[in-house]
Amino acid sequence: MIYRLPLTGIVSITHRMTGVVLAMGLILYVASFFIILQGNDAYEQLQAILDYTIIRMAIWFFVYALFFHLCHGIRHLIWDVGEGFEKDQMDRNAIIELALSFILTLIFY
Repeated sequence: MIYRLPLTGIVSITHRMTGVVLAMGLILYVASFFIILQGNDAYEQLQAILDYTIIRMAIWFFVYALFFHLCHGIRHLIWDVGEGFEKDQMDRNAIIELALSFILTLIFY
């Protein structure tokens, strides 16, 4: 017998992971302000670091995590009023949440 995690379970776990990503990303965001305050040379070094492809991908992932976390939070607000607990609605809302967070990320960039 094989247990398959439902889509809502996967989305819930992903929500927790994006929360961790957001926390780490915000620490780096604040650290970048500290680097900028160090002067021109530090700012130029920061710009050089931000030009790496892997760093750009990490920034994209951070922005996606932000929008995913936002969409999932809205979904929880809908649940708080007692709506959306039927299985077909939960799956549909999970797909909408994933798609909307991706679309918002693309619009942002």
